[in-house]
Amino acid sequence: MASAKVYNFDGELKGNMDLPESLFKADVDKSVLYDVIRAYMANRRSGTAQAKSRGEVRFSKAKPYRQKGTGRARAGKRSSPIWKGGGVVFGPRKRDYRTDVPRKVRRKALKSVLSDKSNDDCVVVVENFSMEKPKTKDFVQFLQSAGLNGKKILFAIDRFDENIHKSVRNIQGVEFILGRNLNAYEILKADVLLLTKESLSSLEEVFV
Repeated sequence: MASAKVYNFDGELKGNMDLPESLFKADVDKSVLYDVIRAYMANRRSGTAQAKSRGEVRFSKAKPYRQKGTGRARAGKRSSPIWKGGGVVFGPRKRDYRTDVPRKVRRKALKSVLSDKSNDDCVVVVENFSMEKPKTKDFVQFLQSAGLNGKKILFAIDRFDENIHKSVRNIQGVEFILGRNLNAYEILKADVLLLTKESLSSLEEVFV
């Protein structure tokens, strides 16, 4: 059975807890992970890059110089791609890179990466976690006491808390996310997945 270390906010190890097998005991399917992460990164692309063709460059349509007698190659328009400032041949055009992936496939990828993290003992749970006011120093102290300092951490909570968000947003290597928004790419990118007990419960409710 998959398990995770449990710490309190003081950084004290309180023991281990069993993780839901429905999420953390799946087979790791690398092909599904590849498809889902590739689609996720493609969907993040804005697709706004665009170069002007010779028909879009604003130049006079007048012939630059007469056809014969100059000793130079004949030229018809200043917008020609071979001229400086002219149009671009086969340049980038605005396009939509979005790729749709079935929900069942996304769920399978999520369970694969969660299982992979639990197999590597990279899932940590924190209990009784709350912050009455934003204080980055307290969260840094927790990371140091729990031995997580210097690692890339994805911290997932069950609902948005402004005090927590303000406390972790300036810590290098720490990403903040809501449990219902967890995805394979963000989990795979992190060294450690840090969960609260509440976010673990909500994760099971949403994705199982």
